[in-house]
Amino acid sequence: MKFANGIVKGRKLILIISILLMIPALLGYLKTDINYDMLNYLPSDMDTVIGQNELMDEFGKGAFSFIVIENMKDEDVAELREKIETVEHVDTALWYTSIMDLSVPKEMLPDEVYEAFNSDNATLMAVFFDTSTSEDATMDAIREIRSICGKQCFVTGMSALVTDLKDLCEKEEPIYVAIAIICACLAMMLLLDSYLIPFVFLASIGIAIVYNMGTNIFLGEISYITKALSAVLQLAVTMDYSIFLWHSYNEQLTKCDTKENAMAVAIKETFTSVLGSSITTVAGFIALCFMSFTLGYDLGIVMAKGVLLGVIGCVTILPSMILILNKPLQKTKHKSLIPNADGLSGKITKIFPVFICIFAVLVGPAFYGYNESSKEVYYDLGQCLPEDIDYVISNTELNKEFNIASTHMVLVDSNIPDTDVRSMISEMEQVDGVKYVLGIESVLGSVVPSEILPDSLSELLVSDKWELLLINSEYKAATDEMSKQLTELNDILKKYDSTGMLIGEASCTKDMIDTTDHDFKVVNLVSILAIFVIIMLVEKSISLPFILIAVIELAIFINLGIPHYTGTALSFITPICISTIQLGATVDYAILMTTRYKSERIGGKDKKSAVKTALSTSIPSIIVSGFGLFAATFGVAIYSDIDIIGSMCMLMARGAIISMALVILMLPSLLLLCDKLVIHTTIGMKSVSKREKGVC
Repeated sequence: MKFANGIVKGRKLILIISILLMIPALLGYLKTDINYDMLNYLPSDMDTVIGQNELMDEFGKGAFSFIVIENMKDEDVAELREKIETVEHVDTALWYTSIMDLSVPKEMLPDEVYEAFNSDNATLMAVFFDTSTSEDATMDAIREIRSICGKQCFVTGMSALVTDLKDLCEKEEPIYVAIAIICACLAMMLLLDSYLIPFVFLASIGIAIVYNMGTNIFLGEISYITKALSAVLQLAVTMDYSIFLWHSYNEQLTKCDTKENAMAVAIKETFTSVLGSSITTVAGFIALCFMSFTLGYDLGIVMAKGVLLGVIGCVTILPSMILILNKPLQKTKHKSLIPNADGLSGKITKIFPVFICIFAVLVGPAFYGYNESSKEVYYDLGQCLPEDIDYVISNTELNKEFNIASTHMVLVDSNIPDTDVRSMISEMEQVDGVKYVLGIESVLGSVVPSEILPDSLSELLVSDKWELLLINSEYKAATDEMSKQLTELNDILKKYDSTGMLIGEASCTKDMIDTTDHDFKVVNLVSILAIFVIIMLVEKSISLPFILIAVIELAIFINLGIPHYTGTALSFITPICISTIQLGATVDYAILMTTRYKSERIGGKDKKSAVKTALSTSIPSIIVSGFGLFAATFGVAIYSDIDIIGSMCMLMARGAIISMALVILMLPSLLLLCDKLVIHTTIGMKSVSKREKGVC
């Protein structure tokens, strides 16, 4: 109580300090780097990651792009190549004039090399950068190359994807936050009993969001997904805490002699209930940290931190605001639109066997759809972008003109004899889907000495340690055909060079598939176990964690199963995140109702009356909480052109409604069905058993 009284007495000072703290927080936010390359989150001990580092260390090259140039004279292409090589951080622009003078006919090149870089009305230029794929310097170079090239040229590669993704994110992110704020505000104005209080909530939560985003500077960088979602998610999952305080404060106003005393009691009560509620949400986010694909750690840490800051803001900043604005808040109160739930709770408890049957019927198809959806995810990062964006258009042109869907790079020991390398290349070119393999041996043929090559080309393809080969493939990354192709290419490579490495977008994507498939199982298990233990400790019961988690897991199965039945592919990261976020954020609805049911049973009510009372008193809070989460995420889902962001928000919005519906309809039925089991497996309910011995 001393803490609560301190908050009440120091409310003006708390507001001043909280506003001043926003200054360093904003500076921290502006200085936090954003990573737009999902492949950067692969474990550092993988061959593909080691190979990318070797490429940078040995060749001074990180990013790589193809430029498709259509309907341009050779003289103009040669001039364009020279301009591109002047762009800062472009290491090499590889085209015909890198090898020969234009006075020498292109037909002098080996056939496969000529065909690799020329079609009927287009030519291909390979560009290497001395910076990594997602560095700001590389993205600036991509933008400058596009401005130099004009509409006749199409820039492909991961750096082009990352550039377009960053530009689209920066354009959309302020709108995400605005939409979430407007929708959440409208929902609260309708569902709460005051027109002004939603704005106070948003101001308090907004300060906590700024603190969370500012303290991310200590992480060094965060992913674009974390940046795009964290503000919306923090608003959605911490809004409940503000609602708890407001309801408690208004209740205490009728009991206490002053508003200050009422707020002190409200802070004490809210802190106790909010702390218990927030633990499950934090546990859901912390579970993401167990992913070896470290994007989970990134999102998990930021969101867990956001929830904790939301709790602190709820019991310090928000009470200060409410007390200072008490008069206008009381004047703008209105009757809540949520009707009395006594009638609905009576009907649900009366026909509870019907809901038990519905529960049993839904389990099979929901689990099947959930299981199938997890297999139907996509890993092609370009698939998350709209079809009219530059990267997607460029890739389409590359495929149309040259039948190239992806490019691999091979690092092979430079001490391996040329004859062995030629044999290896020959074997690789027989692999299904491989168009050709390009290296020094391909450019020279078997009889031309390497000494005639320009130094720039020799340095591009050979270092003291490695020789670099390029493999162009007809198969897209993240397909079954590509997976088989990569396995065969890797087997051939290891036969000739056990230290050799196959790298590139497709190889990294294959590693990402293998990694996240394992992560999905681990994260699910960790989140369920953590929340099981929390519920067991909170409710002091062995049976209740099974019942509560069963209800929310069915909601998750339904939510993630729907995409299978609608034919909608999700991004690979979506099911992993949604399963833990939905469990952590909505199991509170079930805990709220169950806690009231327990207290009613211990207080002497029979099981039906206890469940009915628990349901009728919990419905308003559950509806406000569920629709708050829905409102904060649904608008973003409709607006976003980035599929990963849009689909995650859509599933969070839909998941909130499904969890809300199942807790209101299914949980009371399960409590009635399992009442005897709950009594015998819950500490503190022995008195109920003794009282009703021989009755139930």
